[in-house]
Amino acid sequence: MWEVADLADRFPTKEEMMRAFEEYHGAEVQKKYGKARVAVCGLGGLGSNIALSLARAGVGTLHLIDFDTVSLSNLNRQQYAVSQLGKYKTEALRENLLAVAPYINLVTDTVRITEDNIEELLKEADVICEAFDGAEQKAMLVNCVSEMFPEKYLVSGSGMAGFSSANSIKTRKVAGRFYLCGDENSDVSDNIGLLSSRVMICAAHEAHMVLRILAEKYEP
Repeated sequence: MWEVADLADRFPTKEEMMRAFEEYHGAEVQKKYGKARVAVCGLGGLGSNIALSLARAGVGTLHLIDFDTVSLSNLNRQQYAVSQLGKYKTEALRENLLAVAPYINLVTDTVRITEDNIEELLKEADVICEAFDGAEQKAMLVNCVSEMFPEKYLVSGSGMAGFSSANSIKTRKVAGRFYLCGDENSDVSDNIGLLSSRVMICAAHEAHMVLRILAEKYEP
């Protein structure tokens, strides 16, 4: 293992970073992470935090999909900076992920996911993360993935708003290859607000489930 001083005046090589990942996770698991392709659908409070966790874990390819731009109201819970206001979230998150995982392969699509383009967008993914804000769009993605890609793993979020205990956020296997993270109750439409801490906890559940799936450590 290198000392911090060894890297003080230079950028770590890809090989050095891969060795670090292997020390964290073990070579066998890291090989699975490195070969994986994960689609993150929606890059708001859930998606931007999910993507950051997966990038830090050494996932090889992330497919980032969102049509929106960074706004002031996003900054309380999303992984963007004030200097990125007005940028497309795909572009801003790409910058931020490369700052912590410079050798990750990032694919971006600055589009709104619809029933018409979802098959083409998600056909290459090993695992799909649903990270939308609206219930209607969440349902559309879950239904389309279930019909079009029954062989793929899908991890979704439902319920992270308000001041309730963080311990109410759980991960459960819904059916087959579909996992749901959240309290399955709270909704931002109830005017109870979104706190960065609770949103990040739900995002961490989603990211952790993805990493468990890739490592073949499935929920019962």
